[in-house]
Amino acid sequence: MQKILRRVRISVSVSVLITMLAGLAITALCYVSARQIEAESARLLFQHDASVRSAALMSGLNNAVEQLKVLNQLFRSIDPISREQFRSFSAPLLQRYPEIQAFSYRRVLDHADRAGYEHAMRQAHPAFMIAQGDDDGNNSQPVPQRDSYNVIDYVEPLHGNAQLLGLDTSNSPGQQVARIASRDSGQPTATELLTLTQYPGRQTGFLVLAPVYRAGMALDTPEQRQRAVIGETAATFRITHLIATILGNARLLDSGHAGIEVFAGAQGETLVYRHDAAPTNRALPAWMQAAHGQPTLSSFSLAGQPWRVRITPAHALWNDHQGSLYVLLGGLLSTLLAVAYVYQLVSRNSVIERITGERTAALQFANLRLSEDIAARLQNEKSLRLRERIIEVSANAIVICSAEAPGYLVEYVNPAFERITGYPAQDVVGKPLASLQGNIPEQPNMDQLQTAIREQREGKAILRYCRKDGEVYWSETFVAPVRGQAGDDGAVPISHFVLAQYDISAVMRFEAELAFQARHDILTGLANRRLLRERLEHEMAVAQRSGLPLWVVFIDLDRFKFVNDTLGHDAGDTLLKGVAERLLGATREVDTVARLGGDEFVLLLPQHGNGDPGMAILQRILDAVAQPMQLGEYEFFLSCSMGVAVYPDDGGSAEMLIKHADIAMYRAKEQGRGHWQFYASNMNADTLQRLSLESELRHALEREQFHLEYQPQLDLASGQVVGMEALLRWRHPQLGLISPASFIGMAEEMGLIIPIGEWVLRTACAQARAWQLAGHTHLRVAVNLSARQFKQRNLLHAVAAVLTETGLDAHYLELELTESMVMHDVEQATAIMGNLKALGVQLSIDDFGTGYSSLAYLRHFPIDVLKIDRSFVNDITHSSDDAAIVCAIISLAHNLRLKVIAEGVETTAQLDFLREHGCDQMQGYLYSRPLAAPAFEALLLQGARLAA
Repeated sequence: MQKILRRVRISVSVSVLITMLAGLAITALCYVSARQIEAESARLLFQHDASVRSAALMSGLNNAVEQLKVLNQLFRSIDPISREQFRSFSAPLLQRYPEIQAFSYRRVLDHADRAGYEHAMRQAHPAFMIAQGDDDGNNSQPVPQRDSYNVIDYVEPLHGNAQLLGLDTSNSPGQQVARIASRDSGQPTATELLTLTQYPGRQTGFLVLAPVYRAGMALDTPEQRQRAVIGETAATFRITHLIATILGNARLLDSGHAGIEVFAGAQGETLVYRHDAAPTNRALPAWMQAAHGQPTLSSFSLAGQPWRVRITPAHALWNDHQGSLYVLLGGLLSTLLAVAYVYQLVSRNSVIERITGERTAALQFANLRLSEDIAARLQNEKSLRLRERIIEVSANAIVICSAEAPGYLVEYVNPAFERITGYPAQDVVGKPLASLQGNIPEQPNMDQLQTAIREQREGKAILRYCRKDGEVYWSETFVAPVRGQAGDDGAVPISHFVLAQYDISAVMRFEAELAFQARHDILTGLANRRLLRERLEHEMAVAQRSGLPLWVVFIDLDRFKFVNDTLGHDAGDTLLKGVAERLLGATREVDTVARLGGDEFVLLLPQHGNGDPGMAILQRILDAVAQPMQLGEYEFFLSCSMGVAVYPDDGGSAEMLIKHADIAMYRAKEQGRGHWQFYASNMNADTLQRLSLESELRHALEREQFHLEYQPQLDLASGQVVGMEALLRWRHPQLGLISPASFIGMAEEMGLIIPIGEWVLRTACAQARAWQLAGHTHLRVAVNLSARQFKQRNLLHAVAAVLTETGLDAHYLELELTESMVMHDVEQATAIMGNLKALGVQLSIDDFGTGYSSLAYLRHFPIDVLKIDRSFVNDITHSSDDAAIVCAIISLAHNLRLKVIAEGVETTAQLDFLREHGCDQMQGYLYSRPLAAPAFEALLLQGARLAA
């Protein structure tokens, strides 16, 4: 009994001690965990605050700089920008972004223009002058003479920044580095930290500069951008105001969770702003604090200058650790209560537990053995039912057949097999495995599956099967042997085979479609460039063996761009598919029809010795394409141009044959379209010559190789010179004088006609104004407009800008338009001409009678002059038809209250005829050829008139 009591006392002591230690351990663990959670929460809060501040500052700075890009875009869209436009555009930006100190525009000014510029500015600012700043920030000192100046021309808001007007910034060391970098790159660039002129000695700030380029100039290289620059836009920032405004607007200065320091400068090391975390008197002692995070440092680039932001966490507060302290106190109290409860409980039950434990130990052991046996049996039954269920619900067809040769009879198929094949189980169970294949010939992979079954091993193959409805599908089939029960000799024989079928029809169709698309044009289904090359190389090998020629035909549709531009790309695609069908119908089965892209097609025509099938096919193609094609409510008549290269005479490789056929096709287009041309060796030389001329044309304007000649226009009543037509000439230093017919069309195709046309307009207006100032006050100048110029959106602005720049009155400028140009889109042409007439310029229809003018539209056009083409004037003295046409044009024009100018007047008889029938004006070799400006001026000084 004493042993039992002693054992009980030991058990009670141990239980109490274990309970107390466990309670303390759990309390300590909970306290540590709670403190770590609090520390992690504080650290995440600090990281969130730091990221929010960094992101807000970075976003605010970039948004402020982005407004300069918006302002700079105004100068790219409108040329020139008035001071009022600058003020109107920048006012909402400054209101929306108060952190911006000022916007300004700095104009690059040559010394020759300084006096005129200062005089013009003094009209609004009497004390204005181009000045330079001193050390005190004053700009009252005039700038000494320099080759050029970088003058602040516009500044907004003017209040507080008026002293910046006229300030020359070209010699500012702090701005020059950023200016050069921005002009080289074409992007906004920030200056280093500097003292702002508005706040001398008190504020640290910086500027962001963005270049402004002359419209129409090439900007591909830094050298081109330096030549094209005409000024720059600038945004001025006070750093403390800028950062405080950004953080204040984001409500990030009121929180005391973190401090912020901002560094800028050349290396990002200068402290430019600091805001400390709010102080507190409730910080915890250091031994109770957990890590609240380390200061974060983030870097970014603002307009090419490095910035750094450092965020510092605040001290841990008492409120931040209340949870862990409560956990500590609660844990200690709970431990004391648990110790008292265990002491009472263990003291009473320990003796009872010892007695009952001994008696039940044997019974527990017996029950454990029985439970293990029952659990093992249940697990085996569950596994078996699971396998059966998996087979039943499988999405793949599963077939179980006997392993007995030769029939391998089917014993089971799952529901997926019935769904996929359409055969119910009763139709296939009991039949040989081979009956599932159906009557599908040419199954080379079947041998793999049959071999695996014979050798009683696993195998797989991709096969085709036939559904009950006759549809063929692809299946990836797997076969695996199943072993039965071991025999008396211990061997485990193969009793069954399991076949699993995966329906891969969609994958096979997708692969077939990819293979087709890789070698065929998606839109038309014709062979693409890859398949064309393969077939061309094959046909070349065949032709080499047979000795018969092979034709490569390059086809390009005429006027296809007109369909795309008028009806849209959907109509163009419909047309291309129709043309593809016609090409297939006009060729033979042995021929290949391919589409390279756009409206370009290539044919491979193998020839044979009987007759000339190639010529017949080409003619069938011309006839087929020429058939009318209905696109919606419109009917189109197309034609095509074809070039033919013959293997082996015109090339020994696929690339050379296609290239030579392409060259021959362009020769067909040049000679009138709608027919074919065979390649000749001289065509290659012509093509190289054209490429060389295109290359020279790209640089002709910037190399000042163009000049204008002027042909006088005379009034037939008075005989006096009343105007002149400006004619473009190109004199190349090596090639000499190049005919306009050789390069005007080329300039149209290359898109160079717009800058060339602007140069012609500006030069002609400036020359006419110079002659007016010299005393020829009523002299009018006529300038031809190209189709591209007429359709450009800023035509009205460009003409107005030239008139303003040159000072020529709009009444003395006559713009010549062709019939085809205005009749292409009558409604649009009428609107454009109305806007031009609103400027006050004169409008004329050039080469009248050679196009397709509709008299019904002609009376609505706001034109002033009709010009009779020289082709009619040449034969008016000996062709009654041409004479009648000229008389009709003169009568029509006068009835419409228009003036008439006859071109190409070369004989006195032609002049007499025109005078007799009331023609108003003339120009031609009878009076003068086109003259360079000095010779034309000498002609004006002579005052020679037409004979009465």
